[in-house]
Amino acid sequence: MNKRSAEPFDLIIEPKQSVRHFWRDLWEYRELFYFLSWRDVLVQYKQTAVGIVWSVLRPLLTMLVFTFIFGRLARLPAEGLPYPVLVFCGMLPWHFFASALTESSQSLVGNANLITKIYFPRLIIPISSLLVGLVDFLVSFVILCGLLGWHGLWPNWHWLALPLLLLLACAAALGAGLWFAAWNVKYRDFRYVIPFVVQFGLYISPVGFSSTIVPAAWRSLYALNPMVGVIDGFRWAVSGGRTALSLTALLVSAAVSLVLLGSGLAHFRKMEREFADVI
Repeated sequence: MNKRSAEPFDLIIEPKQSVRHFWRDLWEYRELFYFLSWRDVLVQYKQTAVGIVWSVLRPLLTMLVFTFIFGRLARLPAEGLPYPVLVFCGMLPWHFFASALTESSQSLVGNANLITKIYFPRLIIPISSLLVGLVDFLVSFVILCGLLGWHGLWPNWHWLALPLLLLLACAAALGAGLWFAAWNVKYRDFRYVIPFVVQFGLYISPVGFSSTIVPAAWRSLYALNPMVGVIDGFRWAVSGGRTALSLTALLVSAAVSLVLLGSGLAHFRKMEREFADVI
């Protein structure tokens, strides 16, 4: 008997695995996660004229347009902050959320050849796609630091809240992305729905304006949009507490993000057995 064939298998694939086995498989395939994450980052900027500079140009141009429309023409309140700072603080978490949601929603269809050939935990694909948005976020954050320094706003203890707020944005983006990724495998109509959802979300989120213009009686309802709490919290942290932060609205947004993530994971696990056959 061949010596190699006599070696015991260290991975046994079984139907209807328990939750414990599911998370263990994710850890077993961590090297594939690293490879897919790095590949997605490289593909994002490969054969582009200015490369990673796009991650700087996009929020900068959007900031200029929003500052002109909301700050100069509409003269909306800026809560004591320079209006470009108010807008840029909203642009960063929103662009991360929009990029992560779009990439994760389309990740399964984009990796159809891989899914139909070998077994691996399918959840690795949408999670790895979040890394592209995270790279853009970190590059733009450096620009934000320069903008804050220009206006005399320096780091303080409020910045300790930024990692938690980024995790909430990840939870909201991945939760919604898992729902759309699973639906997109079966119904390709969602490739048209996702850009509309992202564009609509930009209008109803406090990116170019402060959420204080929403009447106080409606703010808890407004916070059902999970990015409301994230953006308000991000502004509060970066500005050193100068802008208003409603703890109730933040908790509502955090609860919606966690529910979205939990339900997205459950839906994804329920549908993943059919991905290789349907895609």
